[in-house]
This record gives sequence, C-alpha cells and structure tokens, in this order.
Amino acid sequence: MRINNIKQFAIAILIASVVFNCNNDDDNMGSQPMGPDFSGTYAQQDQMGRPAVNTVFVSSGMKDAFNTTIPSQQGAAFQTMFQNNLEALSPAYANPGDTNALGLDAATFTGLLATDVLNVSLDGTTTFFDGTNVLTGRALADDVITVELLLIFGGEDFSENPGLSNDNVDANDKAFLSSFPYLASPW
Repeated sequence: MRINNIKQFAIAILIASVVFNCNNDDDNMGSQPMGPDFSGTYAQQDQMGRPAVNTVFVSSGMKDAFNTTIPSQQGAAFQTMFQNNLEALSPAYANPGDTNALGLDAATFTGLLATDVLNVSLDGTTTFFDGTNVLTGRALADDVITVELLLIFGGEDFSENPGLSNDNVDANDKAFLSSFPYLASPW
C-alpha cells in the first residue's frame, strides 16, 4: 500500500509540474517580431568568390584589408601583391612572358584573380573549367582547386609542374542530386 501511495504522489507531482509549466504562449503573439531583425551594424568579415585565391595570394598582414575591400576596388589595390606572390610561388611564371593555359601572363592573370568574384555566364555553360569554358560560373561537381592549381602551376599547356597541378581529389564522396537542392545527402 505504501508503494502505491508513493507512485500516486510521484504522478501527482509530475502532472502538477507539467500543468504549471504549460501555458498559452500564443496570447502574446502581437508583441513578438514577425520577421528577421536587420537593425544594428554589420561588417563584412571574409570573402572568397573563388576558393583558395584569398588564402594563397593575400599576404597575412593584408587579410582584413582585402576582406573588407569591395570587389570593384580590389584589382587596383591588390593586383601587385597577387603578382609578386604568384611569381614567388610558381615556377611556371619564372621567365618574362610566361603564360598559363589561358594565355594570361602573370600581370593579367593576377589582375583577374585580385577581383575576387565568381563570374557567371547568363547565357552559356556554367562551369569553372570544362576544357573549353573557363570561369563562367561554378557547378557543384567542378574540381575548382585542381583548375586553380593548373592555372597557377601548369604553364602554357598544363604540363609544367605536374606534382603541383593536381589536388588528387577527383570526385565528391557522394553523388550530387539531380534536383533541388542538388547537394549530396548527408552521410
């Protein structure tokens, strides 16, 4: 009998705590904000239109300046730094007049890279590089890092510095979906 009384007491406490903690929250709906709050001060902290470009070509002491510079001003402000870092990094640009497979010399190539935006073709193929189209957007399956390595180290025909021109990651670990949201399902 004593165990039944303890059980009944425990159930009564449980019910009381549930009833006490439940309330009618929808009574105050008029005082809650209905949409996102955009008040306050926002600051751009990082940008990476083209993966790894910021990481590789912006000198460590200039990361904050680069990240907060609007893209239309980046080329003029950072192209020389990009070119110096490219020429110091890549043996494919060791000689004056050296170009990459796009036919871009160091100054022209780094001028393109220093404006860190992802270009998008509105009426053609969207790809980072497919053998013909270059930097016309980015598809999920594009091997962006290998393309960047080829353009940086591969020389005029992608054959220079083969050990530096491939990240050896040739595919996603799971297939992308053929419909929205297109990303592979989680593990």
